[in-house]
Amino acid sequence: MNYTELQLTLDPDFADILTAELAELGFESFTETDEGINAYIPEPDFDADAVAEIVSRYAPQTAISYTITSLEKTNWNAQWEQNYQPIEVRTEAGPSVRVRASFHEPDAAFTYDLVINPKMSFGTGHHETTHMMMQHQLGLDHTDKAILDVGSGTGILAILGLKLGATDALAFDIEEWAVENAIENAALNDCPQLRVFQGTIAGVAADERFEIILANINRNVLLAEIPTYVNHLKPGGLLLVSGFYETDAPDIQAKAEEVGLVRVGYLTRNQWASIGFRK
Repeated sequence: MNYTELQLTLDPDFADILTAELAELGFESFTETDEGINAYIPEPDFDADAVAEIVSRYAPQTAISYTITSLEKTNWNAQWEQNYQPIEVRTEAGPSVRVRASFHEPDAAFTYDLVINPKMSFGTGHHETTHMMMQHQLGLDHTDKAILDVGSGTGILAILGLKLGATDALAFDIEEWAVENAIENAALNDCPQLRVFQGTIAGVAADERFEIILANINRNVLLAEIPTYVNHLKPGGLLLVSGFYETDAPDIQAKAEEVGLVRVGYLTRNQWASIGFRK
């Protein structure tokens, strides 16, 4: 069976919602690219008019364009594998992690080996924000700590936290397929202690507290929810955030300081930013 490849160029802030929209049309697999996302669907299921309608709805909100290519299934599989190259995250004088798909061979040169098959979920380490979040994590002591992964996608951050020594991890996402994907990836990485649910921060028990909270979402959600995250942080706990541009960092920091957090880390990568705060 032939597949149709849809190559979307768009603002990364709209990648998640477009992925969800395309999933509703029957697109089976997605990969992150420097320009946006590539989506794949069996050719008989492709509806050009439906895609055009979705794009037209978001065009007033963001610059968006797309191209369509027909691929034989063998070429589609090869294209997916070609687009998903292993990601390497290192610290100057500490541990390193390599993120790969199950079809890649492990590399013993890295401290940690994560197997992440993304399906429709975002979070493979390819995007700057995920990369920086992992870089922050590699420099933190997770031993015997409880962690919360907000908007978990593939579950990559929670899984890395468990590999780094956390004994309990809770993750959630609003998308059902992201929850399923995180559960599958937890199994691939032998992390049975990862708890995942579909929902929002409101679904976390009011009395549950964590030493580390990881929130790689977007500017608007962070500004709205940082006060809630603080309520779930233990004294001395750490909040790591990303999903916003360097130009948005002052607003994020101001909101965090309003609720008593202190900045303890700051990373930038290709105009994206990530900040660490302590309670």
